[in-house]
Amino acid sequence: MASSKGSGGQQIDITQLPAAQLNQLSQQLEQEIEFFGNSLNQLKVAQTKFMESEECVSRVNPESKGKPILVPLTSSMYVPGELSNVESVLVDIGTGYYVDMSPAKAKDYFSRKVDFITKQMEKIQPVLQDKYRTKQMVVEVLQMKVSQQMAAQHKEGGGS
Repeated sequence: MASSKGSGGQQIDITQLPAAQLNQLSQQLEQEIEFFGNSLNQLKVAQTKFMESEECVSRVNPESKGKPILVPLTSSMYVPGELSNVESVLVDIGTGYYVDMSPAKAKDYFSRKVDFITKQMEKIQPVLQDKYRTKQMVVEVLQMKVSQQMAAQHKEGGGS
């Protein structure tokens, strides 16, 4: 027997719902799937940025002092430069705040951020999968009801 959890956490037998409500439920689930999917994608983008930052800061060491680097002026324009200070880096911690840290502390900071985001992604993925399964059940029941209605109309129309 097909059932779905309502907003209050109660079980609802979706086979008892009329087609219009099933269609509305399907649309609502589609919106929730889109929301959770977008959230997951945004977390993946943030995770990738933090991983790249962690990798880059791990390259800042005493041996890299005085080495040539390219300094970004915009996302597509760079100027040549030289790494003069390998003792500290300036880390964007969000909302316009920057903190001066040692490369080791910065690497630890980015590692913690990656771990945190990974845990959040692990929380969202099962919810998203559950929404997909529920939507699939709703669509199957809706298709079954529509087929039954069409068969009943065909029977009524053919018998007259």
